[in-house]
Amino acid sequence: MTENEISRIIYESAIELHKAMGGPGLLESVYEEALAYELSVRGLSVQRQVEIPLVYKKVILGSKLRIDLLVDNKVIVECKATNEYNKIFETQVVTYLRLSGLKLGLVVKFGEPLVKNGIHRVVNNL
Repeated sequence: MTENEISRIIYESAIELHKAMGGPGLLESVYEEALAYELSVRGLSVQRQVEIPLVYKKVILGSKLRIDLLVDNKVIVECKATNEYNKIFETQVVTYLRLSGLKLGLVVKFGEPLVKNGIHRVVNNL
């Protein structure tokens, strides 16, 4: 399955989840867990809180970055519970993509009244 096919399933799943949970107002961790479940029901492999090691001048740092969801080892999903958009969300995902060597990420802002308005694609050499 391609990154674009996976992202379509993520998009549809996020919308279904948002409707079923009553829209905005829950914690980010709740949306993350429910989205992981919904994606797995749809046949995708999902890993939560995947650590990305940080290397500085050939030294692996003790601090690690954590990806909210890694779907089919191809698409990163960063879940947000806010309705406020901040460019730093995309910057964060670009960094995750660059460090992991992946090409596509999605920022999903579940705090939006309509979650479809809160899904942003982020690409890295796609």
